[in-house]
Amino acid sequence: MSLVIPVILGSVRSDRQGIRAARFLIARLEERGHEAPLVDPAELKLPILDRMYKEYPKGGAPAVLEDLAGLLRRSDAFLVVSAEYNHSIPPALSNTLDHFLEEYSWRPSGICCYSAGQYGGVRAAMQLRAMLAELGTSSIPSLLPIPRIGKALDEAGTPAEEWLGKAAGRFLDELVWYAEALKAQRAGGTPY
Repeated sequence: MSLVIPVILGSVRSDRQGIRAARFLIARLEERGHEAPLVDPAELKLPILDRMYKEYPKGGAPAVLEDLAGLLRRSDAFLVVSAEYNHSIPPALSNTLDHFLEEYSWRPSGICCYSAGQYGGVRAAMQLRAMLAELGTSSIPSLLPIPRIGKALDEAGTPAEEWLGKAAGRFLDELVWYAEALKAQRAGGTPY
């Protein structure tokens, strides 16, 4: 079953490393036959949240929000790539996610976290889990942490270490399983 799984990148820094992880995961999802569009806040240039998408009159939201809402609504799952800033998630990621709500409902999410150090961003992932659940896209049990991202992946997203390909394979197997299960359930209706 082909799925739509946007890869939502969290950092807008000029020297950001997360783009490596996003490229790696997009390639892996596409190899499996899934559509994996990149949602990049550096390209979207969303305004700082003043009004959620749903708070605009129908058809009155800025075009960038209308387009992103359309992508989110046709998605089967979300894969969030997050750095760790001060033991938390990047502000650009929070801003991107916070513009929407119902568009995430009844779809799973997966968290790939990373850092320059040895912990791979897992402290941010714990806070992101709570946020994603509140948005209606609970994260799958597994994480894909990438420590020392600058050495683990090159600029193109090619892994330099064998463990990363294996770990990503298991992580994506789990995300796809949840996405297929919830897609089948959504086809029969949702509780509300």
